[in-house]
Amino acid sequence: MLIGRDGSDAGASARRSAVREAHIALGDKLVAEGKMLFGTALLGDDGGMIGSMLVLDYPSRAELDQWLAIEPYATSGVWEEITITPVRVGPSFEGLHK
Repeated sequence: MLIGRDGSDAGASARRSAVREAHIALGDKLVAEGKMLFGTALLGDDGGMIGSMLVLDYPSRAELDQWLAIEPYATSGVWEEITITPVRVGPSFEGLHK
């Protein structure tokens, strides 16, 4: 699971908007390949986007890092803080992505 937290500076929203289409296009590709299982925007109290949470399926950290090297939110400074936590999909959800 990846949690990417956006910057809180005045230009944060503009950086996100500038590369959002490219981020979504890459996400669509990863969903089709079975590498992205779920994604959502994190919202602030005002309803604005302040980050992202993605459930990803990569066989190794090295392969995940290869994706991060081209992910627009990672390469354009949208995400200022990225946390990767290994997770396992629960039994109730296993059949959704096979």
